[in-house]
Amino acid sequence: MAARKDLPEKDCVTCGRPFQWRKKWEKDWGTVRYCSRACKRGVTSSDKRIECAVLDLLEKMPKGSSLCPSEVARKMNPESWRHLVEPARRAARRLASRGLVEITQGGKPIGQLNFKGVIHLRLKS
Repeated sequence: MAARKDLPEKDCVTCGRPFQWRKKWEKDWGTVRYCSRACKRGVTSSDKRIECAVLDLLEKMPKGSSLCPSEVARKMNPESWRHLVEPARRAARRLASRGLVEITQGGKPIGQLNFKGVIHLRLKS
């Protein structure tokens, strides 16, 4: 068995998280696109609206500024925003994997998309 770090890896097309090869995907690894059953449902129109909101807010900010995914959620639905925070984080991963935004923690860019904790987003320079 290969060491875990030596296993092939892909980014999930829905959530943007990296995931590794598994034995059950041995025959069809080339066609695997999702990390889980939940992600297999795909990117919804709501997910696309969140991506657009992230980019729109970042483009209106001064160059080099960043924002938190919760700010995107609050902008989209000021009265009931909490359920939109995780979808905004997933949108950030998708946008980062396409090279449109940069995800930072503590003001420093993070190189991997499988992050935990507080993040901020800024346009890729």
